[in-house]
Amino acid sequence: MTTISTAQAPVSLYGFLNPKPGHADELRKLLMDLVEPSRGHEGSLQYHLHEQEDGRFFLYEVWRSQEDLDRHNATPLLRAFMDELPEHIDGAPEVYFGTMRSPYPA
Repeated sequence: MTTISTAQAPVSLYGFLNPKPGHADELRKLLMDLVEPSRGHEGSLQYHLHEQEDGRFFLYEVWRSQEDLDRHNATPLLRAFMDELPEHIDGAPEVYFGTMRSPYPA
């Protein structure tokens, strides 16, 4: 197995979003509209959206470095998404960050 060699370990961002009643379709579209553009951002190693049986959305991202994640978060795409997000979610997002300790395959 080959691994990506970086001075910094990859970082992951993952969490759950609960749509407000009647907003699941709008939230799903907003989240789906992020997937392909985000996968094209420099340093994106994985970017996945899941929909749970209970209606929550689970987002899982892996970035080559914190700098890559910060650059992604500063894009107009993400800023516009974050501005619109409160209209569609019930409560605050449940978000976790972590440093990947297992080797990341190339």
